[in-house]
Amino acid sequence: MADDLTVRAARPGDARVLAELRWAFKHEDHDGSPAAGARPVEQAERWLRDRLGGGRWPAWVVEHDGEVCGHVFLHLVERVPEPYADNDPLGYVTNFYVTPPHRNRGAGAALLAAVRRYAEAEGLDTLIVWPSERSAPLYRRSGFRPPEELLELPVAP
Repeated sequence: MADDLTVRAARPGDARVLAELRWAFKHEDHDGSPAAGARPVEQAERWLRDRLGGGRWPAWVVEHDGEVCGHVFLHLVERVPEPYADNDPLGYVTNFYVTPPHRNRGAGAALLAAVRRYAEAEGLDTLIVWPSERSAPLYRRSGFRPPEELLELPVAP
């Protein structure tokens, strides 16, 4: 399967399909069906189009037979300069999704490899992610490890 996959940078013209995949991703979290009061996909499409190509939200898609079947986004988090160390940005890996028929066939690993290549080329300090239970094994296989130092304070009710 991995030989049939193409990974490329996402473009603003991909916004509609990425928005549809984002909604599919979130519907899976709600037992596979749209929840009452779900926002229209056009809101996500506009948001994505505005950010793709802006530099702060690099993203990649994976295609099989010319159809987008997965994506991953990277948000660049700036760090405040300091006198004794570089302030290379961090990369927050998010919105990682592969359609069910393409899971466990190399698509996710190919997307994460693209993120890593980008991070290395751009001199990012660290990549971080809050994985789901389902995605955590893939992240571990791709080299992600639990942090030695990380604190979290949930503030949403």
